[in-house]
Amino acid sequence: MKRPYIICHMVMSIDGKVTGDFLFQKECAEATEIYYKINRQRKKDGFICGRVTMEGSFTGGWYPDLSKYKPVRHDNHAKMDYIVDELCGFYAVAFDTHGKLGWRSNRIIDPDADPGYDGAQIIEVLSEDVDERYLGYLEAMEIPYIFAGKTSIDVELALFKLKNIIGCEGLLLEGGSILNGAFARAGVVDELSLVVAPVIAGKDSKPLFMDSDLTSFELVKAENENGNLVLSYKKDNTF
Repeated sequence: MKRPYIICHMVMSIDGKVTGDFLFQKECAEATEIYYKINRQRKKDGFICGRVTMEGSFTGGWYPDLSKYKPVRHDNHAKMDYIVDELCGFYAVAFDTHGKLGWRSNRIIDPDADPGYDGAQIIEVLSEDVDERYLGYLEAMEIPYIFAGKTSIDVELALFKLKNIIGCEGLLLEGGSILNGAFARAGVVDELSLVVAPVIAGKDSKPLFMDSDLTSFELVKAENENGNLVLSYKKDNTF
């Protein structure tokens, strides 16, 4: 395989939603703990999240003053990836198309020191449509970045680089809905790891996959953990 093995790992409601107020209800608390337990057990070489998820979970919306950073000039026909000398082998991969995430460190600092996240080396996946001062900021922070498309991110190219440049063999895809859908459309979701909380989400919540294509999976595990359904599916390659 020329890309990492991808496991989409999410908490969802009975009606298949993965965002919304239901995640913060007491009825969802145990499902969330089960999710984190599985994350620690199956963390692979790291995890992938989109900009909105990374912002909500880690950066809190902070953004640097780019006027303080020297632009990194690249030839329009040869945008160069930036890789630091020492890679740790455990990564927080941010699909951040236009470079909108602000990081205060080049590693995830989890307030609970959760080994499923804490210490993960941040890697930015960008399109070429990014402010060159943002590249200067990333390099000043020693945050690796790779390009994977002109104005939008080519999922397959990004995964090819993550395996063949960074060395990732397996990654957890942890949302959100739009990014999950992009991975599903690219046909690169190999496995689903789902914790279903015993709640129905509100009308404004988003589904597991936004704008996905028809894909078939085979159920390989279904367990009831104190009223929470823990499901594992593998992609049906005969479909």
